[in-house]
Amino acid sequence: MRKLASYVALSIAFFLVTPLSTFAYSNVPQHWGIARTKNEVPPDAGAAFNKMLENTGSVYLGNTSKKDIYLTFDNGYENGFTPKFLDVLKKHDVPATFFITGHYIKTNPELVKRMVNEGHIVGNHSWSHPDMTTISDDKILQELEQVKMAYQELTGRDDMKYFRPARGIFSERTLAVVNKAGYDNIFWSLAYVDWKIDQQRGWKYAYDNVMKLIHPGAVILMHTVSKDNAEAMDAVITALHKRGYTFRSLDDLMMERSGFNPYFYVPK
Repeated sequence: MRKLASYVALSIAFFLVTPLSTFAYSNVPQHWGIARTKNEVPPDAGAAFNKMLENTGSVYLGNTSKKDIYLTFDNGYENGFTPKFLDVLKKHDVPATFFITGHYIKTNPELVKRMVNEGHIVGNHSWSHPDMTTISDDKILQELEQVKMAYQELTGRDDMKYFRPARGIFSERTLAVVNKAGYDNIFWSLAYVDWKIDQQRGWKYAYDNVMKLIHPGAVILMHTVSKDNAEAMDAVITALHKRGYTFRSLDDLMMERSGFNPYFYVPK
């Protein structure tokens, strides 16, 4: 009995001094992906994902009762098209969020400054684009901090607060670590295969996919390396405006969360 009591005491002490995330959260890798819908019906990530996202500052969908949409871009590296995207966004006065890596901020500082100067949000996409489920809590924090400090040094701003995991790979643990570091995890409800630069299919491919998959509350993911996306952007924005959609920023979405839970949408 004494040995058992000693073991229990040591176990309790171990739990008390060991980081909570080690025990409280699963680190089983998850790959973000949700079933596509049509006819402007918002998708549902399902009970398992919704539950995981609920308490970790994670969002993939806005208010589905309003035709508001949120445009986001992932910028791992530059392929020469980001200036065109920025030109089109400026022309239509549309806000967007650009998730950048360490490589991007090092090689394209002027474009990052232009994003900020033209009123867009710059989000954190990690320093080296790793699978976050394979690295420690401390390494995750380092990945976040390196991007944030480089951004602050470049722009003089301390407003980086949104994160998107590389390749959409995450776990309950990584979501919690990122959220505790002061970030909201941003996923998406609309995406298509647009990042393969050797498989570009023409601007109509990008346009048709957005029009087919659009829905109220959509968080749209696009990649700026895509020539198709760059050439379709003007037509996409024009068509969505005609269909009654309004482009809003992630800041708008997060403010609205106080009165609306964006995680739980169950199609009727």
